[in-house]
Amino acid sequence: MTSTASSPSPWKSRFRALGPGILMASAAVGGSHLVASTQAGALYGWQLALIIVLTNLFKYPFFRFSAHYTLDSGKSLIEGYAEKNRVYLWVFLIMCFLSSTISTGAVALLTAVIIKISIPGLPLSNNALSVLVVASCVLILLMGRYKALDRLSKIIVISLSITTIAAVAIAINKGMQMQEGFIEPSPWNLAALGFIIALMGWMPAPIEIAAINSLWVTARQRHEPVSYRDGMFDFDVGYITSAVLAIVFLALGVYVQYGNGETLEIQKGGLYVAQLVGMYTKTIGEWARPLVGFIAFACMFGTTITVIDGYSRAVAESVRLVQSREYFRTRELFAWILWTSASGLALILWFNSALAELLKFAMISAFLAAPVFAWLNYGLVKQDKKHKLSPVMNLLAIVGLVYLVGFAVLFILNFVGILA
Repeated sequence: MTSTASSPSPWKSRFRALGPGILMASAAVGGSHLVASTQAGALYGWQLALIIVLTNLFKYPFFRFSAHYTLDSGKSLIEGYAEKNRVYLWVFLIMCFLSSTISTGAVALLTAVIIKISIPGLPLSNNALSVLVVASCVLILLMGRYKALDRLSKIIVISLSITTIAAVAIAINKGMQMQEGFIEPSPWNLAALGFIIALMGWMPAPIEIAAINSLWVTARQRHEPVSYRDGMFDFDVGYITSAVLAIVFLALGVYVQYGNGETLEIQKGGLYVAQLVGMYTKTIGEWARPLVGFIAFACMFGTTITVIDGYSRAVAESVRLVQSREYFRTRELFAWILWTSASGLALILWFNSALAELLKFAMISAFLAAPVFAWLNYGLVKQDKKHKLSPVMNLLAIVGLVYLVGFAVLFILNFVGILA
């Protein structure tokens, strides 16, 4: 790393460096913020705000390592796994292969349900709409139109964020809708553990997204190199923005639905999406229903494309390194895109389009896998010589691993009946 890279960067170059970090933030806003955060607020008020803050804090090092390692070495995390130990690479490949199916199925079905809610009377089932959503995503990727859609998706995510902030501001002005005599439920018991684990699983995103982010950073560095400092600024802006938005979405659930007497359709995912859109119309006005429906759809559609493309690239890159080849061919990437899409659709059919169950399964799976991905990333960068981890970052990573492993073990013990 040259001295220029380590010297203070002017603000102009920092803002020019914004890209992969913002893309990662836009992917995070999808399922975790739009559904999980609002549900947490609607069910438990502000009580789970601490869990959201701690999860973002303790996952921060493992996401940060993706930008840190790639900007430092010029290689992706996946290349780092291969160089450090082939076991690392195989573990990542197997875990990423499974996660690609689960995440694709979950975000595609959520997108389909939003379409169904936004267009009343649409004579298509959720299964049929899921097929159309995934087929459209695959077509866009195969036609190479993703870059244009990527720029549009960032605008859409910003629009959703602004709309949500406006809705929260109006809701705060109106005050909480809690009915007199409402008994506040407590999340601090084993019965609520499954919900808390699901909330943390995609908060702010599954940790394997860090490896995908490193691929985005690698691609950007080839065409438009930025300094280490500027690249880390891009990551921090994206991550902190995502964390703040998680609290904003939580606040929307708190001020609009918590304790208002309305039955929350948490176990009926499609009906809860309708309630979610209703949160905006209750605060902003009924005129906003079509607009909010479109923005939510566009946000999730962009997330679905990002998930299919990102996981497919990660798997293709992993297979290439397992086979010790110099590069993977475009047709190989297309084959993995088709596999990821088809397996995601198969999972939707397996769950019979049950959105709540599939989302919960995806989020819990992501959290149980998180300690493995976190350890892979930490093991890769802790011996870094160019930009050594600070004592604070090293301690945060260790505490983060304990946090993730502790909750995962607690959930497993509860699941098998040892803790009930």
